[in-house]
Amino acid sequence: MLSELPEGNGIAAKYPGDRGIAQAPSVIFADGFEDCSSPADLRDKWTWLIHDANMRITEEAGNVHGGGKALALTVPQQRTPLSIGVDKRLDEERDVLFLRWYSKFDEGFAVRRSSVHNGGAISAQYYPGGRATPGIPADGRNKFLVNFENENSSGRSPGYLNVYCYHAEQGGRYGDHFYPSGEVVPGSYLRSGAATFGQHFVARPDLIPELGRWYCYEYMVQANTPGQRDGRIACWLDGKLVADFPNMRLRDVDTLKIDRFGIGLFISRNTVRANTKWYDDVVAATSYIGPQAPAEPE
Repeated sequence: MLSELPEGNGIAAKYPGDRGIAQAPSVIFADGFEDCSSPADLRDKWTWLIHDANMRITEEAGNVHGGGKALALTVPQQRTPLSIGVDKRLDEERDVLFLRWYSKFDEGFAVRRSSVHNGGAISAQYYPGGRATPGIPADGRNKFLVNFENENSSGRSPGYLNVYCYHAEQGGRYGDHFYPSGEVVPGSYLRSGAATFGQHFVARPDLIPELGRWYCYEYMVQANTPGQRDGRIACWLDGKLVADFPNMRLRDVDTLKIDRFGIGLFISRNTVRANTKWYDDVVAATSYIGPQAPAEPE
């Protein structure tokens, strides 16, 4: 049987407004962007800034979750692909990582059917020499990538929550999409549900977040023991477990460990309008973080 996963309060419950959460024993990173006046200041905590000309630190009412500042990422209306984000290199590579953040889509966010990646990214050796490796399949020894994001194939913005994953048993050149219901794309007919995630998989409803409101996103990537199918990916929305993908084979060698995480927004053809996504209160840890507790009055 699978071990039970937590829900509701986690580490963050002990640190109202995330104040002091960076000192929690299992926390390895925290950023609420409060120390930033411009994107250049992000370099104090983040290792890589991707197209920082399309980022800004905002203090706009409604576009900040906690404290007084947040990070805004904007893809202008254009036909050429654009990726925007911030990534962190882990000084100590990990077998398991939890990543939590708050984010909000622009109320008018709209993308015609196109490749879109957004949300969080956790990876192992996906960026050799600092360069991404899309279209090169994972083979259990070279890399893995796990993104918790939205995709827009439904035509309803921002699209269904899903996990985009490069793993040792992926179905093609590019990563698989895993949906809470157990659907796996590509190859849904043969690969969905227990066929990929094992006999203990529990299907959950597929869902599309609302535009124009803040959500708390969190997910866990647990690399498997080489030779065993004990890898696991789990996702939470506002502290509720919304997806759980066990039985994962992410690696065949124990030297392949999580070395990078980040948040971002990528749109390959953004032809409808300029689209913005806001991020705030990012925490990475080795155990469940949970939603932010309300800040105490000063």
